[in-house]
Amino acid sequence: MLACDLGYGSTKIFGHSGGLVIASHVATDSRSVVHHTAIKSRKPPMEIVTGEGSFYVGLGAHDWGRPVENLDLDRFNGTPELRALLYGALSEHSHRPIPEMSEPDLPKGHIRLIVGLPLTLLSGQAEDVRERVAAVKSFLKGAHSWSVNGRACAITVAEVLIASQADGTLFDYLLDDQGVMTPAKKREFKSEIGIVNIGMNTVDLLVSEGGAIKQKFTAGDTRGVRRLLQLLNTDDLYSLGELDAQLRAGALDVSSRLPTWQREILGFIDDQWSRQFRRFARVVCAGGGAILLSDALLKRFGGKVYIPDDPVISTARGLFKYALMRERRK
Repeated sequence: MLACDLGYGSTKIFGHSGGLVIASHVATDSRSVVHHTAIKSRKPPMEIVTGEGSFYVGLGAHDWGRPVENLDLDRFNGTPELRALLYGALSEHSHRPIPEMSEPDLPKGHIRLIVGLPLTLLSGQAEDVRERVAAVKSFLKGAHSWSVNGRACAITVAEVLIASQADGTLFDYLLDDQGVMTPAKKREFKSEIGIVNIGMNTVDLLVSEGGAIKQKFTAGDTRGVRRLLQLLNTDDLYSLGELDAQLRAGALDVSSRLPTWQREILGFIDDQWSRQFRRFARVVCAGGGAILLSDALLKRFGGKVYIPDDPVISTARGLFKYALMRERRK
């Protein structure tokens, strides 16, 4: 089993051999490459070739080709750029010391996936949500083939389990690395636990009590980190991927716009939870935005707040822990 978080900012994979994160930057490979100049050329990013074309993926992709930036929910139906990102992450993960391209009870080259989706995709009329989930499963399940930097790859996804990204954050907090809930966490599990997941495109709020969702406290929005980047990109000089790469490298000064975005995020949280978060046993904050807003979140939630050691991988790691728990219960 592999856990997969197909985030707008980063694509995350987590399994027995640990976690992997690649920036969700995609560009079409449509330009010739210049060689033998006095100016040093950077190492090219990963190149993924599928039946739908050739793509650069990961950091640096937007320096090498035409940026492809799709922030619509339809991307989860298996758009060409999302396939390229998934294949890039699976290719990188297959090089781990404990490859997980096969499982003991599955044929060689077959895997199972548990995938986290944003709450905005899982909200609405029950029939609409079922259709969206079915579309995601249809894209993922079955045979996949591609090449990475000229190396042919193939894999078959035998089973797909869908959960919310917020579920992953919750179970990352509640479960240990073996997917076990300690007695102390079991007691906390019975209480209300708030989840704040701030990703590149989405902000998810979820409250769980004894494993059941409190619907009145649960909501999703699209004011993630990309909103901060858009505020900084007033002249539209950069792609979001280029600004994201600068942010990751610590080369982007966000001080002028961070307070505005911070107020938007805290305002959204306040609209949903008001002062009622004070009754929660814990507020778990994850996603790349939790790093940027860590001081503000600590100030707002005080001693109730918990930020994972790695807020970016937390969702995928939690989904994998949840899968381990399910397997053990079977």
